[in-house]
Amino acid sequence: MAREFGAPLGFDERVVPLPHGFEALVRVEYTGVCHTDLHAVEGDWPVKPALPFVPGHEGVGRVVAVGHLVTSLSVGDRVGNAWLWSACGECEYCASGRETLCLRQRNAGYSVDGSFQEYMIVDSRYAAKVPEALEPAQVAPILCAGVTVYKGLKTTEVRPGQWVAISGIGGLGHLAVEYAVAMGLSVAAVDIDDAKLALARELGASMTVNAAKTDAPAEVQRAIGGAHGVLVTAPSGQAVAQALGMARRGATISLVGLPSGTFPVSVFDTVLNGLTIRGSIVGTRADLAEALDFAARDKVHATVTTHPFADVNEVLDDMRAGRILGRVVLEVAGTLAREDAGYPTRQASTV
Repeated sequence: MAREFGAPLGFDERVVPLPHGFEALVRVEYTGVCHTDLHAVEGDWPVKPALPFVPGHEGVGRVVAVGHLVTSLSVGDRVGNAWLWSACGECEYCASGRETLCLRQRNAGYSVDGSFQEYMIVDSRYAAKVPEALEPAQVAPILCAGVTVYKGLKTTEVRPGQWVAISGIGGLGHLAVEYAVAMGLSVAAVDIDDAKLALARELGASMTVNAAKTDAPAEVQRAIGGAHGVLVTAPSGQAVAQALGMARRGATISLVGLPSGTFPVSVFDTVLNGLTIRGSIVGTRADLAEALDFAARDKVHATVTTHPFADVNEVLDDMRAGRILGRVVLEVAGTLAREDAGYPTRQASTV
């Protein structure tokens, strides 16, 4: 668990918790590393996690024990923890299938200990059941990055055959390209890194634009007449401002990247062009099931680099420096976990 914001993570041995009620204990096989994990350990968001905490919300593993109220999971099931660890289940948002807006939600790796450990607790009502046909290392990024961009694309309301511009082809954006192509959308990929744009073309983008070398809004308008929808995954205020210029009249701009600060919006242009600007926050349990189904049907493959769990600090450094192409997944079971006889009593975790 992180004990100090901005400090390197270390490792410690902790007591394995007993699951109670609707909880299940999961032995972690792999865990993805998300930019949110970096924000968490840096403590640089307005709402900070309470120290100490264990990061991680893209963990995949096997259930080894369940609480007495669990009916949806069994020992041996492969599951994943998502950012939405749980919600109240009673408010207007939960009642209308919008649990990601619940004011009493709990978030894995932020307000609840996450997957940067050998054994994690999940809420069985919110944990994702992972199709057995999927490789666990491939599943990890779907649990956050995948469902986030899938839901973001849905909120643009772009229809098959129409254009969606995806701004930022990193860990989120490269998956957004794949989901968009699988959904029948034409993709204009925008980034400032030629290697990421090359990856976007490999994944099916119909056009690419390097925003560092050309006027991206002007190029998108010139080439396709503007996009019917824009998905902004880049944590950049400038990218958000450019998105408005890339949209055609009547388009919807969906924001999933989280840069600090604010961005300017021309009220005149927004009204005159009939634009819609939406924030899209991860996805519901139903969205996650759909996102996993795309992967299970071989429509989406995360671009993944696997590292030993012990490399977590080097991975975070690479993330700070922008050196990661696609997503990084840490192998937990193969590098730290022990084959305990019976119920495990001790575990290693980041500290």
